[in-house]
Amino acid sequence: MTIVGGIVVFSITWMVVLFMVLPWGVRSQLEDENTEIEPGTVESAPVQPRILRKFAITTLVTALLFLVFWSTLEFDLIDYRALIES
Repeated sequence: MTIVGGIVVFSITWMVVLFMVLPWGVRSQLEDENTEIEPGTVESAPVQPRILRKFAITTLVTALLFLVFWSTLEFDLIDYRALIES
């Protein structure tokens, strides 16, 4: 795998994992009893999205998935070309 190919695979995987991690632990203003609904916002707006934590989790999960994919490709543990051709 080339460096550009690795960056592309990592980026696509990162985006997919991000969309899986984003809804974790989200509470809306309506669901949170301790928070008043801010004027000018929708009731479904998240109270504390914790986006930096989610970015960190996404990066760690993606790094692990990429490491597994890269190692199977680099050490010929799985022949992906044979899977595609059949």
